[in-house]
Amino acid sequence: MPYRLLHQFRSLFDGEAYRHRNSTLGDSVAAFLPDDLYAIGRSTKLARRVEAGERVVNVQNRLRGVKARRGDGTFGEIIPNTLPLNAPEYLVARGNIATVEVGVEVKILAKAMIKQIDRVINDLDKQVEHFRRGGGNPICVAIVGINSADHYVSFEKDRTYPTDGKTYQHPIQEAAKAETRLLAEVARAYDEFVILRFRATNERPFTFGWVDEAGTNLDYGAALTRIVRRYDDRF
Repeated sequence: MPYRLLHQFRSLFDGEAYRHRNSTLGDSVAAFLPDDLYAIGRSTKLARRVEAGERVVNVQNRLRGVKARRGDGTFGEIIPNTLPLNAPEYLVARGNIATVEVGVEVKILAKAMIKQIDRVINDLDKQVEHFRRGGGNPICVAIVGINSADHYVSFEKDRTYPTDGKTYQHPIQEAAKAETRLLAEVARAYDEFVILRFRATNERPFTFGWVDEAGTNLDYGAALTRIVRRYDDRF
């Protein structure tokens, strides 16, 4: 069974141009983590709560009455006397939540990784604090895509900016350094820090490939299993 989150991540690049300034793309990826947690069938507690409509994916990615920066995806306890909303494309219902039990932050490094790495690290670090502002002990998950293509084209409105290996370094020139810094400086703040290594040039015909597809599936599947075990222990 293919993992829904990995399929959605792939769809950002496969067959169409990736627009890095579209802030909804991370949300669209994070939204499928609860589906995958439910689909692997490793927790009767989580399954029972999802099927009863007691646990939902937050439609607004914020807690009612709590001032905090929204993450890309949050899953938790539905507000009493509200109804879950079922959408055909998702396994887990949507709704407004009172608590965060699982918080997901997504970052995609496709180009100019070292230029933006300090901001990315700061955003990831701060997001954990915001997940925890509602109280409790939420499971914090980071999904970080790192491009390793030998060249790349980015889009800014109607203009294109191809890498040249000098002024704009190719992704393959920066990927290893970016990953090393992320693992050293921010990964420890998260319960699970999942790196998705991929190759996408963002030019026609807009192809996509995993650096190691089998390894990606194994790493992500292992992370899902550990998240479910933490869920059973904490909640």
